[in-house]
This record gives sequence, C-alpha cells and structure tokens, in this order.
Amino acid sequence: MNTPARSRARSAARLAAVQALYQWHMEKTALAKLLDEFHQHRLGAKIEDDQYEDAEVDFFDDVVSGVIARQAEIDETLTGKLAQGWTLLRLDKTMLQILRCGAYELMARSDIPVGTAISEYVDVAHAFFDEREAKFVNGVLDAVAKDVRD
Repeated sequence: MNTPARSRARSAARLAAVQALYQWHMEKTALAKLLDEFHQHRLGAKIEDDQYEDAEVDFFDDVVSGVIARQAEIDETLTGKLAQGWTLLRLDKTMLQILRCGAYELMARSDIPVGTAISEYVDVAHAFFDEREAKFVNGVLDAVAKDVRD
C-alpha cells in the first residue's frame, strides 16, 4: 500500500540515491562503504540545521546498487536519447545521476508506474535545477520509458 509516509520515504531515498551516486562518481567510493556512510550519517540524519527525511533504506540500496551494477547498460540507453552531438560527458554530473536513477527504475523496477518514476525524478531535478532542466529530465526519461516498458 502506498501511504503518504511511504511515498515521502521513497522520495527521500531517490534524492539520497542521486547524492550517493554523485559521490560515487566523483570519489569512486566503494559500494559497501558508500551505502554504510549513507545509512550511518545521511538517511534521516540532522546535518547542520537540516533534518533529512527518513528514507526507505531498502529502496535506496536497490537504486544505488542497481545503477552501479547496470551502469553500462543504463548509459547506453541514455546516450541513445540525447540530442545528436551530445554525450553523457557533457551533462552536469548531478543531472547524469538523476537520469541514471530514473532510467534504472524504468528498466528494473516494473513495480513502479512509469508516471511515478518520471515525476519523482523531475521533482529531484527541481531540487538542483531550474524548470528547463526539469523538462529535460522529463523528456529523456519519457523516451527511455517508451523503449523499456510495454
């Protein structure tokens, strides 16, 4: 059952997954260490004056682990959705992680409706970017969904 609390916990897990994957991308932190760090110090924690929302830990772990395990496949799918002449290397590093997480959910989590996955990552994009970039996330993930979902 999808309660408001579970929905908020999943949203928090998605935002944390993007942050964890950004750290993984920039620092090459080992997966076990990365997950442990987020479990111990980020998910549901109070950092400075910010109280982080409690995240659904299993969902967070699945998204982070899944993106890392399937990165080549995800990146190939995403590359095919970018405008001609664009590569993943040209994307902002945070934007790349948002797209990877969204693509992973669309590819591997058939239990999550397409509309939910896309709108959740559009919301994550709004946490970091303006409307233009959020629309970009919507467009790319919509194109991915058309390929990977029936």
